[in-house]
Parts: sequence; structure tokens; C-alpha cells
Amino acid sequence: MRGTTFEHAALRIEQGSDVLLIDPGSFTTPPQDLSGLVAVVLTHEHPDHWTPEHLDRILSAAPGTPVYAPSGVARAATGYDITVVAPGDTVEVGRFSLRFFGGSHEVIHSSIPTIENVGVLVNEILYYPGDSYAVPEGVEVDILAAPLGAPWLKIGEAMDYVLAVRPRRAFGTHDMTLSVAGKTMHRQRLQWATEQNGGEFLVLEPGESIDA
Repeated sequence: MRGTTFEHAALRIEQGSDVLLIDPGSFTTPPQDLSGLVAVVLTHEHPDHWTPEHLDRILSAAPGTPVYAPSGVARAATGYDITVVAPGDTVEVGRFSLRFFGGSHEVIHSSIPTIENVGVLVNEILYYPGDSYAVPEGVEVDILAAPLGAPWLKIGEAMDYVLAVRPRRAFGTHDMTLSVAGKTMHRQRLQWATEQNGGEFLVLEPGESIDA
């Protein structure tokens, strides 16, 4: 299995000839090669994780591709055929097994309503939490896509999250709100947290991949 990063929070996961796309949003360059696409996962409804423009482009290139997301996305994405998923659900699609965790987006501020969010575990290997610190209980995570920066993120909490998950490997995602200096600093903090349990932290720029 191969995971490739896009800008901000989007990932492309490949298993053989099958492709899974996660969270293509407003900060992400439109994915070009959609051959082999078998599913799209949207973790929540915020535009940095999905846009109608991206979804239209994807479904035009790969008609009939199922889109899995929590019910908040289904309400926001009127006119699209969204398969609603919730924590505890498991989906088999193509060569992918998807298990969903969490349930709630991290709090940004008390004045902003909390929305639904699901984390997704792909093939029992790679875990992507969306905008949450939801720990996939009972799972030994091989690869963690760990958030680096966000309006809801305090780096100490992100470090504690990595310490709780105890991944064998981790890389940073959700980073377009950071300067180059901030991104470097936050990567160093998450590298420390990953290494406390014997893991390895990898620096991946957009277009770079990790294999499992």
C-alpha cells in the first residue's frame, strides 16, 4: 500500500491498481490522475476538506465513485450521493477495508458549533483522524497521518495525541495554516513524540509517498 500527500489535508492511497482519495479541499491542487479510483472519503464538512468543485471534477472523471462521509457532509453536499458513515462502521470497497472512528471535530471556539468528524483506518495500516484527536482504540497503528496546524490545534495537544496513538511511523498533514518556520517547528515536536515510543517520523512534502 502506498500513501501520497497532497497540499494540506488530502491523501491518495493506492493498493494495487485501486485508489482511495481522502479529503480533497480548498487548499489542495486538483488531483490529476484519477484512474483506478474506487472511493472518496470526506472526514467532515469544512471546505478545506471538501469542495463541490473538487467533487464535481472527481465524479466527472470517475462517475459512480462512492463517497463516504458523516451525515453532516451529506446535509452540506445536497445533490450528491453520499454514503453516510459513523464511528464503528466498516466498509469494504475495492481492495480497501475502511474502519471509522471518532465522531466529533475538535473544538475551535465555544462560539463555533461542533460538527461531526470521522477518522478512517485504511487496511488496518494507515490512520487518518481528520480534524480530531480520536484515538483508534485497540489498534496498533502502523502509519499515522498526524495534524500539524489548525485553528483548533495546540502543538502540545498534537504531541500528546501522537504519544497516545503510538504509531510505528508518522508524518504531518493539515499544515497550510503554518509558515515554513512553523511547519518545521511542529514537525520537530511531532518527531519527538513519535520517537518516544520507538517510532519514526517522516517529512513528506506534497507529492511524496510512504509505503507499507
